[in-house]
Amino acid sequence: MTELRNVEADLSKFRGRVLVASVAVLVLFLLLVARLVVLQVVRHEEFDEQAEANRTAIVPIVPNRGLIVDRNGIVLASNYSAYTLEITPSRLAQPLDTVIEQLSHVIEIGARDKRRFRKLLEESKSIDSVPLRTKLTDEEVARFTVQRFRFPGVDIKARLFRSYPWGELASHAIGYIGRVNQSEKKQMEDWPEDEQANYRGTEYIGKLGVEQSYEKQLHGITGVEQVETSAGGRAVRKLASTPATPGDTVKLSIDIKLQKLVEDLYGDRRGAFVAIDPRTGEVLAFVSKPTFDPNLFVDGIDQENWQALNESLDKPLLNRALRGTYPPGSTFKPFMALAALETGKRRPEQAISDPGYFWFGGHQFRDDKPGGHGTVDMYRSIVQSCDTYYYILANDMGVDLMHEQLSHFGFGEITGIDIHGESKGLLPSTEWKRKAYRRPEQQKWYAGETISLGIGQGYNNFTPLQLATAMATISNPQGARMKPHMVKEIVDSVTKQAHPVAPQQVGQLTAKPENLAIIRKAMVGVTIEGTSAAAFRGAQYTSGGKTGTAQVVGIAQGAKYSHANTEERHRDHALYIAYAPAEDPKIAIGMIVENAGFGAANAAPIARRVFDYYLMGLYPSEEDMAAVKLGKATTPLGTPRPASEFAWPPAAAAAAGAPMAPASAGAMPQAAVPTGPLIAAAFSPVATATVGTPTAGTNVWVPRWRPATGALPAAGAAAPASAPRKPARPARGVAQSR
Repeated sequence: MTELRNVEADLSKFRGRVLVASVAVLVLFLLLVARLVVLQVVRHEEFDEQAEANRTAIVPIVPNRGLIVDRNGIVLASNYSAYTLEITPSRLAQPLDTVIEQLSHVIEIGARDKRRFRKLLEESKSIDSVPLRTKLTDEEVARFTVQRFRFPGVDIKARLFRSYPWGELASHAIGYIGRVNQSEKKQMEDWPEDEQANYRGTEYIGKLGVEQSYEKQLHGITGVEQVETSAGGRAVRKLASTPATPGDTVKLSIDIKLQKLVEDLYGDRRGAFVAIDPRTGEVLAFVSKPTFDPNLFVDGIDQENWQALNESLDKPLLNRALRGTYPPGSTFKPFMALAALETGKRRPEQAISDPGYFWFGGHQFRDDKPGGHGTVDMYRSIVQSCDTYYYILANDMGVDLMHEQLSHFGFGEITGIDIHGESKGLLPSTEWKRKAYRRPEQQKWYAGETISLGIGQGYNNFTPLQLATAMATISNPQGARMKPHMVKEIVDSVTKQAHPVAPQQVGQLTAKPENLAIIRKAMVGVTIEGTSAAAFRGAQYTSGGKTGTAQVVGIAQGAKYSHANTEERHRDHALYIAYAPAEDPKIAIGMIVENAGFGAANAAPIARRVFDYYLMGLYPSEEDMAAVKLGKATTPLGTPRPASEFAWPPAAAAAAGAPMAPASAGAMPQAAVPTGPLIAAAFSPVATATVGTPTAGTNVWVPRWRPATGALPAAGAAAPASAPRKPARPARGVAQSR
């Protein structure tokens, strides 16, 4: 029997299925519509921004670094523009070595370039762009542009480079900039967000000197540029931009002409020289010899030059004026004498009979003059530099009283100068020795150790900056100790308004005026009838000073020191402190010439030429300059020349490419700017950098850029004496200071 289908039931099922399918289609359609509404209406702005971001890029505009100029407006650090060939390792399609090899067939790449690149690569991340070649010529740029398609991950970029036009001159004061390393990048992570943002895109930062200390003023404010990019990420056109604000101009208190004179007078000798205006604390000259060429560091120093600088026995990278610590020798005596007057340990007329030595504890402490100086009062003790007088005085005062009195001059303390890395030096005390040593027998202070302190030997170790600051303090009519500072004013790059650095007093001598007058009179006597009289014979002004000769190594009991028979690096240091004019001091100095011998013969003559130049506008004769460099002149030789005859720049710098006439502030050095139609077509728009603008109306000399010569100081000199963490006990009974 055949079963008949239930048509109605089948139709009902079919309609149900159609209804379900229709509902499903409707729901899916509604979901699609809802999604479209979300994408095109609700999140329209968000996706519009993402789409815009896919075709645009935000590029930081690194600001022009501010200029550094001397007190007279002479440019000491400026900028120049050049093109660099750079590699981004993460974007390379081939092995790095292969890419470099292929590039060397297009652009000349030397072994030094490769070594520098490898060093920079170690300090960078794979996403960073690392320069392989810098300062490309127009022809090299054009050759690479034609074949750029072969080298993904390799680009040519326009960059500003720092230039130090006078090379090694004042390099320890100015400092230098270099690429930001990984350690510095990590430190930047702790900066406030706004400061981190300001350094996006910045690859160079101050590393030393004023460049480091005034980094934020020199850096400027980073700008932003929005550019349209192609599918390959290449910039096509500029859409909008916020210009960068150039860094401020930093005007130093240093007189670069005075600085050059001092460096020339030192010649090839090692040492340091600091000149300060005692009224304000302005640093007028800041010399550390030997120097180095800061241009070597701007582009990343190569291994060969770094090794030459770092391993040289002369230690040209050591800032001796700031970090070198030395025994002060007899330059310590005026301060000892003042302490004796203030504490009542001596009266000015009180005299001793000097036999030429002082016995203490079975040891003989010798004077520099065999047979002694005879009857010596305080005046003669300074003028003739009598050691025996101060051996006895030190024994009477004791180390702790000496420490208490002499700390008023800033010995053993940071002066607070506005560049980093200053050494404290050492003004010893019994408390210091207890903390410095571990073993009980080492912590004990022995009475014999006090004797040598009186003549600036023993544990005493000070920086030339501290000596200059102390000299400025004792010569200051009000007895004020001023904080030394290298920067005279900051000039705003936008408003051109100068913001002077206000003088800051950090201490005050409580010494009685009559006692100060006694010491100053004796220091004037040094230059008229004392140890530096020969150097200042015929001077047209009155100055005060004190010579010093400090031992580098001890002399055995009974032995006699012979300068000629002593190995050069073991010879005595020559020191001198001075101020002028005596009636109204405008300049105070502290200086050392390492291993040169007597301060009267090798340090005081340099001070005389400096005072002649600064106070009288007189420049040494050629004959005199040559003799002073060799330590063979005391009284000036020949006829001094008017300083006005020596126009800036110096002849040597002019021959190397420095300008002979002032250029307009802010002008780009034309010789450094690549040009040409192929280059213009090869680059997407990038913010053009220009040299910052100094003070309006200032006579600014803008030197043309010239390649760094790479000249290095001759090797073969010793490190300066410096205070060790745990100093060796000084030899007893042998100290001499002249």
